[in-house]
Amino acid sequence: MDVKDLTHVLSILKAEPGERGSNKDCNGKNADHFIVNVPIGTVVKNERGKVIADLSEEGLMFVAARGGAGGKGNHFFISDTMQAPEICEYGAKGEQLEYSIELRSMAHIGMIGFPNAGKSTLLRAISRARPKVAPYPFTTLKPHLGMIQYDDYEQIAVADLPGLIPDSHKNKGLGIQFLKHAERCSGLLFVIDVSNENPCDHLDTLKYELSQFSDELIQRPQLIVANKIDIPGAFDNVKILKDSTDIPVIPVSAKIGTNLSELLQEIRRMYDKNK
Repeated sequence: MDVKDLTHVLSILKAEPGERGSNKDCNGKNADHFIVNVPIGTVVKNERGKVIADLSEEGLMFVAARGGAGGKGNHFFISDTMQAPEICEYGAKGEQLEYSIELRSMAHIGMIGFPNAGKSTLLRAISRARPKVAPYPFTTLKPHLGMIQYDDYEQIAVADLPGLIPDSHKNKGLGIQFLKHAERCSGLLFVIDVSNENPCDHLDTLKYELSQFSDELIQRPQLIVANKIDIPGAFDNVKILKDSTDIPVIPVSAKIGTNLSELLQEIRRMYDKNK
């Protein structure tokens, strides 16, 4: 079933009760299972915040609560010495449990950068996704997924993740919410606005925030996208960026489409090497 978000999931979900038994010793009908469809990537946590289900593949199911066992009418208690018993047994109550659920992006590649680094514009340029683009920070408030289509019919999912800021690992800005989405990506694209004066500082901040959140996350395959090279003076910063890191740097202009073919090739190489 094509479900893309959790907006349809109510805060209280309750299954219908089973039917009562009837005369002529008929059993009551069991109630139907109450099934809630959720997107791939949904994580279920218990009251203590512990992850107890990770629905990361299609077809996975989590049993959130079990219904109570049915009762027994007086016919069940008939014996040789009691042919018309006047006793019965009530059915048990079903479980009442509390969970919190959240959706984490399922993408091969996650784009990471400061607000207004041009991530949404880049995603629009390399895929058919249409995230909101505007000249102010935090335009992207939730992840957007785009599919890169290659000539050999291979498809790579790329996520435009909400902008990262200093102290995001302390839950500032979109904080932990953003970093949880990044956990699901097998490769990372650092999108750096090289029209700014200190692109190296931006890169260091991004890497620091990831390392503070997860030592494993910062070890994922990485690629730097030096964006906005169409702005005068930006190319000088590209050289500075390349000299300061061992991570491959691809200069592009997402706005006018400069060097996107090379970027797509590098994304494919990273994907093929680590899939």
